[in-house]
Amino acid sequence: MIESISLAALIKKYDIPVPRYTSYPTVPCWDTTNFNTEKWIDAVSRSFRESNDTKGISLYIHLPFCESLCTYCACNTRITKNHNVEIHYIRTTLKEWGIYKKIFGRRPLLRELHLGGGTPTFFSAENLKWLIGDILEDANIHDDYEFSFEGHPNNTTADHLKTLADLGFRRVSFGVQDLDEKVQRTINRIQPFANLQEATHLSRINAYTSVSYDLIYGLPFQTPATITDTVEKVLTLKPDRVSFYSYAHVPWLRPGQRGYEDADLPTDVMKRHLYETGRALLRSKGYEDVGMDHFALAHDPLFKAQHNGRLHRNFMGYTTNETDLLIGLGTSAISDAKYAYAQNAKKVEDYAAAIANNTLAVFKGHLQTEQDLQLKKCILAVACEGKVRRQDLLSLGDEEILPTLDAMKQEGILSANIDGFQVTALGRAFVRNVCSVFDQRMKNTQTQNQKLFSKAI
Repeated sequence: MIESISLAALIKKYDIPVPRYTSYPTVPCWDTTNFNTEKWIDAVSRSFRESNDTKGISLYIHLPFCESLCTYCACNTRITKNHNVEIHYIRTTLKEWGIYKKIFGRRPLLRELHLGGGTPTFFSAENLKWLIGDILEDANIHDDYEFSFEGHPNNTTADHLKTLADLGFRRVSFGVQDLDEKVQRTINRIQPFANLQEATHLSRINAYTSVSYDLIYGLPFQTPATITDTVEKVLTLKPDRVSFYSYAHVPWLRPGQRGYEDADLPTDVMKRHLYETGRALLRSKGYEDVGMDHFALAHDPLFKAQHNGRLHRNFMGYTTNETDLLIGLGTSAISDAKYAYAQNAKKVEDYAAAIANNTLAVFKGHLQTEQDLQLKKCILAVACEGKVRRQDLLSLGDEEILPTLDAMKQEGILSANIDGFQVTALGRAFVRNVCSVFDQRMKNTQTQNQKLFSKAI
């Protein structure tokens, strides 16, 4: 029987710092003591040999430059209006790719390619053509490929969209966040709705089959009325999918977030109400929940991937295909070679200096243990399918996990059947908490990592 627990009580209990689980273990919990570049190269080589000819590989390129700082942002960025930086950065990134190609030993089979940032459309269309063109020149393309990029509605041009479409890009994600003027001024991201309309129109006429918007709830001065207005406006443009993220308030890590007071943020209960307000509007227009934080129409590849059991999650977020090797190029980019993780130097200058010296720019990493891989499998099942399989639980042999899941069942966050546990409709807002049940490394370092994650709700 489900215990009679109020929503407010559940929020109070579970609104604690936990990761977003684009990996396991998460970066702050990596064991870096036994890691070195040689071991990383071995892991990349092994993963490439095992999976390139079948699954193919994923490629993430981090383009960190932005002309102005959005104060809510927790990404690794470099603020500048000097576009001369584009040339040197692209040369460095292509040289890094050349180092990885030597490790591969033969042509890679590209299945996923994503441009993230920063602001990828900070770069000119001509320079993006140079970057992507050089990468594709020495690679084969998987039959079931997906190329995507993040665009800013204020500076994504018809030239950007056509150039990337000609190179095989069919998905674009626009960072909207919020359309209320007061909220926009507070987070220093002024973008008129007309710019989003134009960018979306240009995407459609350039054959982009999946147009996505990123929205954020929990920002300063948001109310149910402003959330309603933002969601209703963006839905008039009929995006194929919408990401509805919880604002990560970590001013101790991102000083830009000190531009407003904690009192300007919604309370935990109100934040949950903002989420439910936006979710109800999305679902009323035919958007279905996909994983956590995402909504998609039935024709969108992300929805189909979930329906067909192919939804995957990695450092790029949710993806439509699972690959075992993800190479991250650029400053601060993170790579996943199945048996190990690695992150590039966070400063542009340090990254460029390493590559100029003909070495990888990796500055830390983690070697996966068998237990890590088992726990990662469970966490991905929760994040992608909303499921906890009983057979996976039995293989873990952890006596603490099952009682915790049973408690979540009593609270209505999970339901149970002969095959295991399933996240309920109520539990969708607590998926990160369910994932954290399996996070042994976070539990072992709970005190020191407490302030490295945003709150779950």
